[in-house]
Amino acid sequence: MTQIQLSDTQALILSAASKRGGHIALPLPSHLRGGAAAKVVLALIKKGFLEEVDADLRMGEPVWRETGDGHGVTLVATDAGLMAIGVEPEAATAEPALQEPCKKRTPRAGTKQAQLITLLSAPDGVTITEIATALAWAPHTVRGALSGALKKWLGLTITSQTDAQRGRVYRIEDATL
Repeated sequence: MTQIQLSDTQALILSAASKRGGHIALPLPSHLRGGAAAKVVLALIKKGFLEEVDADLRMGEPVWRETGDGHGVTLVATDAGLMAIGVEPEAATAEPALQEPCKKRTPRAGTKQAQLITLLSAPDGVTITEIATALAWAPHTVRGALSGALKKWLGLTITSQTDAQRGRVYRIEDATL
């Protein structure tokens, strides 16, 4: 078995995470701030000892970084991270649900994202101009929301077709929200 090399700070972060519910690695040690914190955390993520998962803000989980879509992520020690400090993952697991990142997200009701999904769910579809007018957005914001928030984060399939009168019309192919 190869010896895993961890700095004192990395070992301290993983040790503290092993004692917290859900193995959450935050808060980081008080002496670790800014770029130094990012460097240590990224090294642990690269080694597979920490992972970013959606933060449950309702439960008061600390946020490591904002994702830009109103959500945040927290840091959780992985089984490999726990084993790196000599902690058996089975004995240390308090909340296994937090071990896996949330892959399927749903929009909150009443948000512009929810309004956008409603517009795209119409049987006739909707154009970029119609969305921009309805939501008071610029066209580039609409395109960004379609490709980023809806396709990437929510995993929706958005199709487009050219209509002779309206131009390019977009709709959600799998409206399974």
